[in-house]
Amino acid sequence: MEPDFYNSIASISEGYFRDRGSKFYAFAFPVETEDEVKDKLTLLKKEHFNANHHVYAFRLGAGTEHVRSSDDGEPANSSGKPVLGQILSHQLSDILVVVVRYFGGVKLGVPGLINAYRTAAGEALKSATPVQKTITRPLSVSFDYKLMSQVMRIVDEENIAVASRDFSSQCNLALNLRKSRYETIVERFRQIYGVTIIES
Repeated sequence: MEPDFYNSIASISEGYFRDRGSKFYAFAFPVETEDEVKDKLTLLKKEHFNANHHVYAFRLGAGTEHVRSSDDGEPANSSGKPVLGQILSHQLSDILVVVVRYFGGVKLGVPGLINAYRTAAGEALKSATPVQKTITRPLSVSFDYKLMSQVMRIVDEENIAVASRDFSSQCNLALNLRKSRYETIVERFRQIYGVTIIES
């Protein structure tokens, strides 16, 4: 069975590295969307407006398909990829790591840059507080009010996260189900006559 947990970080953490005058400030942020990534980058660029580079990498969700990195003007693959490599080697997701560089007057060369960005990112991740997140799948159920107690019993017993609820004319629940329990829970709802199941 595939695990239905993955690791992220609880809050912002920072790291620092210096090489031949160049200073590398690393910041790791917990994020869940690309909009959050853009917001964090915008804020950091304002705070460090006179820095030479704002290199970053992020990974969203439980898989490895939603990853991206940017060298932000540094030589190709010298900076963004090493930062992303640190995220992957620490097996973290829902995370953005930005390394801000202030140029010290001496060129480091590609090997030096790889080491500097990798080390700075690693320092930020070392000081981060890990947190475990659950992989979920969305499910919506619709039912008459008279079925409320039966539906809510399943919600309580399975410890299901309720994303939203609407109890106007018809009762509607938007739920987030643990991935490993998804089929079992759907079958439990199907056993209640009168519950409409909407799978995303």
